[in-house]
Amino acid sequence: MDKSKRSSLIEHLREFATEERWQKLVEVAELRTRHVTVVVEDIYQSHNASAVLRSCDGFGIQDVYIIENKNDFDASSQVTIGADQWLTLHRYKKPGTNNTEACFNTLKAKGYKIIATSPHEKDANLNDLSISDKTALVFGSEIDGISDRAKELADGFLKIPMTGFSESFNISVSAAICLYNITRRLRDSDITWKLTEEEQEELKLEWLKRSIKAGDQLERAFLNR
Repeated sequence: MDKSKRSSLIEHLREFATEERWQKLVEVAELRTRHVTVVVEDIYQSHNASAVLRSCDGFGIQDVYIIENKNDFDASSQVTIGADQWLTLHRYKKPGTNNTEACFNTLKAKGYKIIATSPHEKDANLNDLSISDKTALVFGSEIDGISDRAKELADGFLKIPMTGFSESFNISVSAAICLYNITRRLRDSDITWKLTEEEQEELKLEWLKRSIKAGDQLERAFLNR
């Protein structure tokens, strides 16, 4: 859809939403980022899956890449509280395919560095992780962590500094800590981390349709008139 038509459609759909809702969409889109993205590999507990999505929305991460080689990713609406509808979810679950490899290849083609959260002798401390490059943070399954293939293909590894007896946090807690740390540093930096104007407009249109009753039907009627 060209820019002019999209702008006209947005103005049309705004008639069906409150001004308060529209201003919230504008405000949130302004603070969204694709400089950092999240990858989850074979997460199987619904409350963990849901909590990760909620953290992504809360910290302004727009894209989540979901790898389902062994386990289906099943988020609970009671935990996400609708957060997943504001995210762009990319699912990799093709049978007979190493979906981890397919996902990583896509991300690398988009210019992302793949940083896996996994105990490793060459781990980088979270506070020292460079945020200058586009970064995809990978979180593995609750028991086994990331797969061997993910380790082979990762560009680096990350650990959260800990001072207790526990060696690691729950995956949903780890994701929240990492995203808080990285997005805070991004917003305090001179890095261009925000979405482009066009990306923001595309998101606002999509969110607007989801915010009003029969949004898709209203869009079709407008485009066909």
